[in-house]
Amino acid sequence: MLSVVTSCAIIGLDGAIVQVEVDVSAGSPGFIIVGLPDTAVQESRERVRSALKNAGFHFPGGRITVNLAPADLHKEGSAYDLPIALGILCASGQISADLSGSVFVGELSLEGAVRHVRGILPMAGFLKEKGFKTFYVPSVDAPEAALVPGLEVIPTPDLVSLVRHLNGREELKPYKPDPSLMSEVEPQYEVDMADIKGQEHAKRALEIAAAGGHNILLVGPPGAGKTLLARALPSILPSLTTEEALEITRIYSVANMLPPGTPLIRQRPFRAPHHTISHAGLVGGGRIPRPGEISLAHRGVLFLDELPEFGQRTLEVLRQPLEDHVVTISRAQGSLTFPANFMLVGAMNPCPCGYYGDPTHTCTCSPSVVSRYQRRISGPLLDRIDIYVEVPRVDYEKLVSDQPAEPSAKVRERVERARAIQRKRFEGTRLLCNADMGPAEIREFCPVSEAGKSLLRAAMTQLGMTARAYHRVLKLARTIADLEGSHEILPHHIAEALQYRPRRVA
Repeated sequence: MLSVVTSCAIIGLDGAIVQVEVDVSAGSPGFIIVGLPDTAVQESRERVRSALKNAGFHFPGGRITVNLAPADLHKEGSAYDLPIALGILCASGQISADLSGSVFVGELSLEGAVRHVRGILPMAGFLKEKGFKTFYVPSVDAPEAALVPGLEVIPTPDLVSLVRHLNGREELKPYKPDPSLMSEVEPQYEVDMADIKGQEHAKRALEIAAAGGHNILLVGPPGAGKTLLARALPSILPSLTTEEALEITRIYSVANMLPPGTPLIRQRPFRAPHHTISHAGLVGGGRIPRPGEISLAHRGVLFLDELPEFGQRTLEVLRQPLEDHVVTISRAQGSLTFPANFMLVGAMNPCPCGYYGDPTHTCTCSPSVVSRYQRRISGPLLDRIDIYVEVPRVDYEKLVSDQPAEPSAKVRERVERARAIQRKRFEGTRLLCNADMGPAEIREFCPVSEAGKSLLRAAMTQLGMTARAYHRVLKLARTIADLEGSHEILPHHIAEALQYRPRRVA
């Protein structure tokens, strides 16, 4: 007897319908799965067999053939355990209900409990688009699936409860989403701006970066506070919108990195990989591509401490995502695209010993060593960094001063006002902040006064700026003007933007 149960697969960040076809026929006992299954899917034979027996169901003694269609789509993971078990029960006459119109996913334990699977949120969004009405998910994943409105989510604790529900003997009630999930929550931050003494110039640069979503490079001697400043940046970033929170949650769901009991991420990501990270770990990859650190930092911060220590090839692959805000990973089976719209924050010493240009320590590096160290950051990558700021040693008087520094909450208020201006400016488009603008938007939204144009003309000639650098100066000046509440970009906005242009320290 043949039965068909509908399930769902994850391809990148998108869903795909998988029809689980189960045929139970007479013959020598056997249990085979076809349709490009990976090792985890192949192992489901033993999980399903034990779960059915331990849950008190009859496991057919004939030949069982499971086909996961379409056959040319690679199937991975344990999400097919539940639909395979239901298919066997339907084909053997132990379930009489019509399962068409419903979708089932879940991993089975050996006793029949239904366990968590990754990628529930993108699956739910895809099924809603395709017109499916009912989605059966593991109980622990129901809050995540319920983030998609208009889809009936049925939490499934175990195989016995689900079969009794399908046969009309017991009711599994649809999950009702918690309305407080979508309400704004004040995040807890590791570092506050009030904790940092001095460094007013660097704090101003971080405020501009946060207001416009710009990339920033902090350069200074060891112990000056570069890492502390970078870790304080999330505390002044604007709160996540619901759309941004759902985007981030989709990525973390696919990467199986959602914290337990947290169906929706409400705080901007802050990713700080070590400099020994591999190319695939940073941008994503693997035989079946998964999101890398740049995608996990989407709508948040990617902090690369000791920037020159990262591999040359690893750094160079950042160039395309920094420009396009997406990363495409190509394999023989096809290409997958992951979002990668992040703020890059880099920190580095000016030389190997760390004290080049320091007034109190003598640098032990020769000029050629300093130059070689600096050139580990290529010109094209440096050109994509909007703000370059030197972080000097903090004076003793500032360290022991009792004068309170400005807290992050006040800085965040100014950043929120600037972002509100940008949201209104980009209403009806996919842009969210000034850093997202392309050449067309720069022409439309970056009007420059005549005096400002004269200053830009002189800067282009004297600094030898590229066309990309010119556009980045305009976007940065636009953000400075937004912080000031000015519609037109004035000369002092451009002057401040120009002083942040990246430059070699040697």
